Amino acid sequence: MQQFIVTGMSCAACSARVEKAVSKVEGVTSCSVSLLTNSMGVEGTAADQDIIQAVEAAGYGASVKGESSAYSGASSMAAEEEMLKDHDTPVLKRRLLASLGFLMVLMYFSMGHMMWGWPLPAFFEDNHIAMGLVQLLLTGIVMVINQKFFISGFTSLLHRAPNMDTLVALGSTAAFGYSTYALFAMTDAQVKGDMEMVMHYMHEFYFESAAMILTLITVGKMLEARSKGKTTDALKGLMKLAPKTAVIERKGQEVTVPIEQVKKGDIFIVRPGENVPVDGVIIEGSSALNEAALTGESIPVDKKAGDAVSAATLNQSGFIRCEATRVGQDTTLSQIIQMVSDAAATKAPIAKIADKVSGVFVPAVITIAVLTMIVWLLAGESVGFALARGISVLVISCPCALGLATPVAIMVGNGMGARNGILFKTAVSLEETGKVQIVALDKTGTITNGEPVVTDMVPADGVTKEALIGLAASLEKRSEHPLAKAILKYADEQKMSLEEVSEFEALPGNGLTALRNGRKLAGGNYTFIKTQTVVPEKFVKQSEQLAEQGKTPMFFAEDGKLAGIIAVADTMKEDSRQAVGELQNMGIRVVMLTGDNERTARAIGAQAGVDDVIAGVLPEGKESVIRKLQKYGKVAMVGDGINDAPALTRADMGIAIGAGTDVAIDAADVVLMKSRLSDVSAAVRLSRATLRNIHENLFWAFFYNVIGIPLAAGVWIPVFGWSLNPMFGAAAMSLSSFCVVTNALRLNLFDMHDTKKDKKLKNQVIIEEAVDNSKQDNNNNQNNKEMQTMKKTMKIEGMMCGHCEATVKKALEGLEGVASAEVSHEAGTAVVELSADVADDILKKTVEDKDYKVTAIN
Repeated sequence: MQQFIVTGMSCAACSARVEKAVSKVEGVTSCSVSLLTNSMGVEGTAADQDIIQAVEAAGYGASVKGESSAYSGASSMAAEEEMLKDHDTPVLKRRLLASLGFLMVLMYFSMGHMMWGWPLPAFFEDNHIAMGLVQLLLTGIVMVINQKFFISGFTSLLHRAPNMDTLVALGSTAAFGYSTYALFAMTDAQVKGDMEMVMHYMHEFYFESAAMILTLITVGKMLEARSKGKTTDALKGLMKLAPKTAVIERKGQEVTVPIEQVKKGDIFIVRPGENVPVDGVIIEGSSALNEAALTGESIPVDKKAGDAVSAATLNQSGFIRCEATRVGQDTTLSQIIQMVSDAAATKAPIAKIADKVSGVFVPAVITIAVLTMIVWLLAGESVGFALARGISVLVISCPCALGLATPVAIMVGNGMGARNGILFKTAVSLEETGKVQIVALDKTGTITNGEPVVTDMVPADGVTKEALIGLAASLEKRSEHPLAKAILKYADEQKMSLEEVSEFEALPGNGLTALRNGRKLAGGNYTFIKTQTVVPEKFVKQSEQLAEQGKTPMFFAEDGKLAGIIAVADTMKEDSRQAVGELQNMGIRVVMLTGDNERTARAIGAQAGVDDVIAGVLPEGKESVIRKLQKYGKVAMVGDGINDAPALTRADMGIAIGAGTDVAIDAADVVLMKSRLSDVSAAVRLSRATLRNIHENLFWAFFYNVIGIPLAAGVWIPVFGWSLNPMFGAAAMSLSSFCVVTNALRLNLFDMHDTKKDKKLKNQVIIEEAVDNSKQDNNNNQNNKEMQTMKKTMKIEGMMCGHCEATVKKALEGLEGVASAEVSHEAGTAVVELSADVADDILKKTVEDKDYKVTAIN
């Protein structure tokens, strides 16, 4: 998306006009204009110059974001930060103070003296012409101070695209013009000595109304500008986090350079209390880094050599040397800022309602004002009375409130999400996330932590837990198996010293043997260990119970005697069950999709509390299930791996866990930087709150105009005697936009983790049917695939757990001609589906390269 800065817009009618003009440019596929940030996002192949010319032809100015002359010398981050600064409020404040000064003098003459008899110099006593001339002069000065309304308003009118400034300019000009006419008519009457007409025309002066309208609208504009400035605080806060300099090593010397000069591959140094300048990898040292700037998580994260660090995170303890891996616009911070900026430049679907209304709003108001004057004149009222009603209609109507109703809420909601580690890539994703009815969760890395850990230890009689883990860790020390790493990590956490072993051997049948101090150690699954020792029945039953819980039990023996069982599993994240429960309390159906076998998947699903489990699903199978679910409701897919990318793209809302792969993050609509599943429900909650706020804003904007215009036109005068002075109409208009923006700022007080106000959806039964049908469709798809492809069954020895299955599966599916591979460590088989002929020796070599033994291929 190419972004532009658009100048000269004052209301929703302006943004609609620009959007319409640019959309007509050849090569533009989509265009969205944000009145809030004065920005425009354009997609397509059109040249930048053609787009800028289209904007200028519509009566506005445009430049490519980051290339404006004022900021061309600054870095792109600094330039964007400068553009987001509130430049309008200081200017409007000066205009307002000057206008108020002259308005107070004008009101003293027009209201203070004439209505309440306040004293004036003798020169003005009974000198009505002088009084009128002073009011004309003071009003003229106020109009010159606020000339921007007239320049913008009448320029837009000449371009046949009237905006809010047009309404203000027409109202003020009509009041000033008619008052000037009344002054000349009064002068003529005084020359003729007709004092009755002199006094009549004195009461026809609307000079103070013309000046008051401009001043009050300026008050509203200033309040609106201040409030709008606060809506971009989150984005400005992110930009301020970006370090300005970095300490890098050059020719053995430490040199401080501007951040723009850091290149990929440079070695940079971060001392305690300093911010990491760019993304990199630690090559020396360790420390605790506060990553709250990126994730919103205040607890520091321990980092050591080999770990990745991100720009803008704070080094709290140790000295670290790092190699730069991503610099400039490629850093995580820059990408977050770009996401938030893009979301502000895009338009939510609900905004189209306001756009359609705004496109015809101003012409309709001008027409209503003219008709109001004509009707009152035909009703026998004076020109002054009719004009007052017409001016009131012009100045009370506020297209700004309509135009700001959606973008301010989107900006505040998106900024709040960014502060809490929830990134919505577009305004559409922020609006639509709250409407999801089904959430499909990937298992590994999403519900679970994604790496095996020791979960249970069952030592045999006379064996301590310390002795059991010491035996197992000593045996597994030379193994590269994922389960071995889990045992070694546990032993390391317990700070155990391990004895060296000799004659280590990995044996067929899922087992390991070695000698330690002359004593034979053995470890493996039940099939292997029963060849080494007698396993009591209670241990067999214990291992079966552990397996039912989705864990992998491993038996260990020493000198032919059973030492005990150690169970290893990919454990659930701490907040997974809570997160699933929160989604269910919102009326959302939670489905777990996984490539794991049915038993393991069922065990994890039961622990997490999901509604349904669909196991044995291939990556394309996940995408297929999502497609079927979409027939029954809006579906969100949550995942973190490369294999989740097709499903993330297919889903109505793709939600990527931030610690996952770049592919998953690129494919998603929402990114959870904290990698916490509970942030899924928080994202839904924030989306719903934002949409609710938009509805409130639109209601008040429409309601305000529906009530205000008839009142200003004098519809209620014959019934209740209600009328509206043009000055009060201007005051009401000036406050309407301010109220809408202030209501949007209330979102900053919203607690997205508070579950008390969660509401359920009403279509649970339909969603249940959808999940059931999708299960059947998934099974049917797999059955159909089996009939359409060649299939070979490989007998494999050495697989011990789900991680072995994953290793073999990945290796086989990486071969050209292999459509899929279903691997089972329990059966010791791999069922390979071929889309083309693949030789047996190639299949065999691929598996044996991963240290497993192939005994047969059928």
